[in-house]
Amino acid sequence: MLELLVCALFTIVPDYLYRRYGQGKRLGKEITFYSVWFELRWGIVTCVMLTVGLITVIFYNHPSTNSATVFFRSVPIVPEINGRVAQVHVGYSAKVEKGAPIFTLDSKSQEAAVEAARRKIAEVEATLVVAKADILAFDGKIQEARSALQQALDELQTKRELRQRNENVVATREIERLENIVAGREAAAASATASQAAAQTKIATLLPAERASAEAALAQAEVELGKTVVRAGFTGHVEQFTLRAGDIVNPFMRPAGTIIPAEAGRVGLQAGFGQIEAQVIKVGMVAEATCISKPWTVIPMVVTGVQDFIAAGQLRSGEQLIDAQQVVRPGTILAYLEPLHPGGMDGVTPGSSCIANAYTSNHDVIVAKDTGTFRRIILHAVDAVGLVHALLLRIQAQVLPIKTLVLSGH
Repeated sequence: MLELLVCALFTIVPDYLYRRYGQGKRLGKEITFYSVWFELRWGIVTCVMLTVGLITVIFYNHPSTNSATVFFRSVPIVPEINGRVAQVHVGYSAKVEKGAPIFTLDSKSQEAAVEAARRKIAEVEATLVVAKADILAFDGKIQEARSALQQALDELQTKRELRQRNENVVATREIERLENIVAGREAAAASATASQAAAQTKIATLLPAERASAEAALAQAEVELGKTVVRAGFTGHVEQFTLRAGDIVNPFMRPAGTIIPAEAGRVGLQAGFGQIEAQVIKVGMVAEATCISKPWTVIPMVVTGVQDFIAAGQLRSGEQLIDAQQVVRPGTILAYLEPLHPGGMDGVTPGSSCIANAYTSNHDVIVAKDTGTFRRIILHAVDAVGLVHALLLRIQAQVLPIKTLVLSGH
């Protein structure tokens, strides 16, 4: 309508003024309802053509969308293990700090595993004490075996010397018996020494390894015990949290609730522009938005990102082929908008629906030395008509509360 009125000022109005004052025709006499088309046909046709052209230039170079939303991230509250809820630490809706407990699962089996791991460490420590005592015992056995061996060697040496002096004094069988005794006591001394070495190896290698394994098992059991307490991974709000003691939670089938990060929806908004604007929407474009949750306010913004893909074209592998006719609605170009000034999103409720405009700026091309005069005039005109779109957005910002509260029929 605004574009039509603007175009009428340069077409229909001058034509009417000429007919009225130049030709002396009077409204309601010579200029009637039936003669308007014949008298003003050139002005009407020109006005319509200019209006269509102006609307095309404005909407293409300065795109607008009603599909702008302050999206925010919501994170499901999911435990790492299955279990029955033993205690709930927050209510239906509450603010939680990072690391604060949300709910606790029954932990009897995990506590038993922790206690068993601690008992295993105590058992290994007791085994270490016993092994040290065994080393002392083996020292005594080695000393005893060496003394008995030395005694047998002395007795054998004595018998051999007597036999060398007189063969009839000591029998050959006695010498053989003493030699067997020496061999047996040597084996006993070697066995005691090997047993002591085995005990020392056990203390130096086996028992430390068993203790490390027991400590690892304790750490694992404590980790499993820690999983029974579900904590907030970040500061945020727990919303619609209906979990209660006695409920069963499953990380694959039933989340416990939803937590919304504190900064979610406070940075900017996402706007879906028509596919025809793919060549126009660029990072760095100045934009404006007005949101239902913050009426009568126009927020200066800037385009900080443009999604390279259109969501309507995505597909996943399956057993059926995709038919293009299944895509009923054409997708949009998703652009990320952030406020130009700090605190620009203050007062805008996350999830709010908004109206957004983006404005093309050809300043760099206009001031370039190789740009022709005619092109500069055209680009100036393109940038200038953005004022019409900005005016329309402000009119929408003023009318939006009335449209929502009165004209919507609620």
